[in-house]
Amino acid sequence: MGFNLRDLYTVAQFIKSRCGDGLKAAEVKKDKNYVFFEVEILDSKKLQLCFLDKVEPNATIGEIKCLLHNNYPKWYPARQALTLHPNGKSLKDDEVLENLPVGTSATMFFHDLGPQLGWTMVFLAECIGPLFIYLLFFFRLPNIYLTQHDYTTSPHSVVKLACMCHSLHYIKRLAETIFVHRFSHGTMPLETIMKNCLYYWGFAAWLAYYINHPLYTTPTYGNLQINSALALFVLCEAGNFSVHLTLNNLSCTGSRPKCIPYPTRNPLTWLFFFVSCPNYTYEVGAWLGFSVMTQCVPVAIFTFFGFIQMTVWAREKHHIYTREFTNYPELRTAIIPLFL
Repeated sequence: MGFNLRDLYTVAQFIKSRCGDGLKAAEVKKDKNYVFFEVEILDSKKLQLCFLDKVEPNATIGEIKCLLHNNYPKWYPARQALTLHPNGKSLKDDEVLENLPVGTSATMFFHDLGPQLGWTMVFLAECIGPLFIYLLFFFRLPNIYLTQHDYTTSPHSVVKLACMCHSLHYIKRLAETIFVHRFSHGTMPLETIMKNCLYYWGFAAWLAYYINHPLYTTPTYGNLQINSALALFVLCEAGNFSVHLTLNNLSCTGSRPKCIPYPTRNPLTWLFFFVSCPNYTYEVGAWLGFSVMTQCVPVAIFTFFGFIQMTVWAREKHHIYTREFTNYPELRTAIIPLFL
């Protein structure tokens, strides 16, 4: 029986490759020392809640919260706040363990934030209340005004127009909450939600009471004042919606935007040339128009307080933009063009 040289060569190459792989597998690679972290979590009384061993150096605070949640299911991550000192500032979920000013043995303090609700539910709760509360006063349900005015409506057309505008505003906000806005996984404490609802619902009842009151008087300058204010209201509502659509197309990481918002072909977004938060500018403008149209003091007070709060939010957002982007347009201000 003769040998086939080609088969012999194939077997030799196979043995050579196997030996080569075996030699490579036997080589010992010198890896760098890999150090794990130890994390001790204490409560407000400095009693140990749990001790986490062999935590990855690149673990985030959010991941540490998940590990704590495994030991204490009632404290879901959104309900937790972790600090490096008993009265220190809460650590952000995206902060990395090895970047914190701690050694390989870290001590953190746990704070219970209480029951939480997602932002979608927050907006729904804040908007549904004013929408229905206003209608109770518009249709003059019993025990609101005198008995003879039960289930009647005002003869003034501006009152009916005000009801339409108020309802349109909150229906738009509800639609944006469901279909337009993109919320992060952030939440709000239930206690804060109750305060916010008390604010929005209370103001809705206050202004609705006076606008729909049987003794309500129409604006001083009649149809000219009403129609001019109505035009401002509709323009600002449309502008606010347009800006929200533009912002919805932007990507962001938490509260950090990944790109600078710019105007689109829609003229209502051109306010981006001058302010960082035109949605707040339009929101204030809409309520200013509603105040002039109804000539109602409670509406003006609500507009004033809303302007103050939205100015605070706009300045914070403007600061984030200027901090994140070195090429941010210098002409832009926070909420009022060229001024604030």
